[in-house]
Amino acid sequence: MGCWQRLLHFGGVTLRAGGGAGVPLGGSRVLVCGRQLSGADSEALKQRRTQIMSRGLPKQKPIEGVKQVIVVASGKGGVGKSTTAVNLALGLAANDSSKAVGLLDVDVYGPSVPKMMNLKGNPELSQNNLMRPLLNYGIACMSMGFLIEETAPVVWRGLMVMSAIEKLLRQVDWGPLDYLVVDTPPGTGDVQLSISQNIPISGAVIVSTPQDIALVDAHKGAEMFRKVHVPVLGLIQNMSVFQCPKCKHRTHIFGADGARRLAQTLDLDILGDIPLHLNIRETSDTGQPIVFSQPESDEAKAYLRIAAEVVKRLPPPLK
Repeated sequence: MGCWQRLLHFGGVTLRAGGGAGVPLGGSRVLVCGRQLSGADSEALKQRRTQIMSRGLPKQKPIEGVKQVIVVASGKGGVGKSTTAVNLALGLAANDSSKAVGLLDVDVYGPSVPKMMNLKGNPELSQNNLMRPLLNYGIACMSMGFLIEETAPVVWRGLMVMSAIEKLLRQVDWGPLDYLVVDTPPGTGDVQLSISQNIPISGAVIVSTPQDIALVDAHKGAEMFRKVHVPVLGLIQNMSVFQCPKCKHRTHIFGADGARRLAQTLDLDILGDIPLHLNIRETSDTGQPIVFSQPESDEAKAYLRIAAEVVKRLPPPLK
């Protein structure tokens, strides 16, 4: 029971009804009005619906001290999104040492940043009762993994997850940051929607392998961000090719250039290709990401190039 537990009250969520009494769905009858609306009536109805829906949407509020937020997302799990997010954050810092970079892991059910960044422990609280990020390799990090035991499962429903996300967004003392890289969970669910609606996002990066089954979900991820008016900076084709360390033969295990074809379909840029390489896996598992531990390797240079491409496509930072 650490001091952070007094800050994170994930239970105790109260739902308030609207204006009227609830109507049970089971066995109820629905009456449909057959009157055809005129053009003026139809337009008035659309405006009324828009007003009602807008009341329930949170107003975007920047994270204090953070100039630009970069979301790393994927439609499907297992495509190397977290590895990409970690090395992207390190690449942004390595390309410009004057920039302060943070990494926020909002994958509540499966946080990976603590292990990949070799960090453990509970965040301390500031005088303002805000959690202080843990620091390693020059990157300020915050994750749900710092707040629970490493092997403890998070068995929460949506409302409790949203409460956790709200606290990770609003109750962290980041200090001044030029870039905050956000590692999101796979899919297009509540977490992605909540983040998009709560904070201004400078751009989203979609990670996918060239495999068709991954590309279908990557397509959905890109379309989701477009629907919530988040700029999609481009796609990263991960695990693009495997080169045998002995004979140097190159094999496209997950297919060739699938993400490039998807990028053309979506009229997006390919930010770069990351090979399927043993060093990337080993350095991630040991908590020494390849951009930090092997900066001169071809694999690290691929991440550095991607970081540079991301910066080129970012809008001007918030003042």
